[in-house]
Amino acid sequence: MKIRRFSTTDADFDTNLKALLAFETAQDDSIDEVVANILKDVKKRGDAAVLEYTNRFDKTNASSLAELEIGKEELTNALNGLPVDQREALQVAADRVRAYHEKQLMTSWSYTEADGTLLGQQVTSLDRVGLYVPGGKAAYPSSVLMNAIPAKVAGVKELIMVVPTPNGEKNQLVFAAAAVCGVDRVFCLGGAQAVGALAYGTETVPQVDKVVGPGNAYVAAAKRRVFGVVGIDMVAGPSEILVICDGKTNPDWVAMDLFSQAEHDELAQAILLCPDAEFLNKVSTSIERLVEEMPRKDLITKSLTDRGALIQVRDLAEAAEICNYIAPEHLELSVDEPLAFSKTIKHAGAIFMGRNTCEALGDYCAGPNHVLPTSRTARFSSPLGVYDFQKRSSLIMVSAEGAQVLGKVAATLAYGEGLQAHARSAEYRLKS
Repeated sequence: MKIRRFSTTDADFDTNLKALLAFETAQDDSIDEVVANILKDVKKRGDAAVLEYTNRFDKTNASSLAELEIGKEELTNALNGLPVDQREALQVAADRVRAYHEKQLMTSWSYTEADGTLLGQQVTSLDRVGLYVPGGKAAYPSSVLMNAIPAKVAGVKELIMVVPTPNGEKNQLVFAAAAVCGVDRVFCLGGAQAVGALAYGTETVPQVDKVVGPGNAYVAAAKRRVFGVVGIDMVAGPSEILVICDGKTNPDWVAMDLFSQAEHDELAQAILLCPDAEFLNKVSTSIERLVEEMPRKDLITKSLTDRGALIQVRDLAEAAEICNYIAPEHLELSVDEPLAFSKTIKHAGAIFMGRNTCEALGDYCAGPNHVLPTSRTARFSSPLGVYDFQKRSSLIMVSAEGAQVLGKVAATLAYGEGLQAHARSAEYRLKS
């Protein structure tokens, strides 16, 4: 395996780093055209269009969308039918995710000024949210937990889940997760047509206020197009992990942590920063040996070859600087004093601190959300959370006394902007 190896002391390091991080995020025109037509059709024909595309793409044979809805009883049966270890693991993960997200709840607040004017903020939840969950063989119950639980904690009244079932293949673990999370309605729908159904509403699928959850290129394109009609969480790029190590961790551990993201996708990115050249050699050796054991060997090999790197830094301080430039989705701090070191990190989706804290724990059961900003967007974006399912309204109640001061200020500024009606409106409240 030819994984990139370079050093910050190289004359062309900056060029190499930019090339490593380069990722074409432009939408594929052909995909975009297909998605645009599907969405237009769904908006126009509702159930009939969604049913037609679902039968065509997922090779189903339903005569109505009602046939594709999964009842509460079936969800409960899926949960009860799981092996005990899976059911218990699912419940433990759900409990931990819920406990963490309960800490994120925003509350309303206000204050009253000396003249009696009240100002504040009113926090309310979204009414209805759509959750897209990948289905078929690439089914992820963890995606249900991470998207549904914060929505429910926020107080969302109704959560509509869509999950494709190609060739009628239903993943019981996904349905069980929906039962654990209290999802209100589940439809066996996928692709752009499912996003369209949620965004526009059909005779059977209710219109939602926001669509969250991962999907393929067609789902991503659909989410881009419906943004504005509904809210979306984000349009995520390939998975990423950056490991900063001081050279004292078991190199096998580090290699496998890099694999944990590389096995997602051939476009996934795994990078190691370390000041110890000999340790980088050891990790490289571990990679060559351990990849032979991996069922997804070909995926991992291509990902690490095309977009992976082992980078020698001068010291950990320089590693922090590079990390803040990369703004990785997942960051592992495999160092002696990870908590102290974390204070130097400004830009990362999630920070995993200490040698025992592998990224995989965060994907399933640590508690924090695994829906994270990718493609350097951690510079300005945050993980999915309860706050994505709450919104804020400003509260303003001006007293008669307060209007005497604010009215003059507003009128003066309004006249300055040439907006006479604004000014007159404020002046009407002034006492003569």
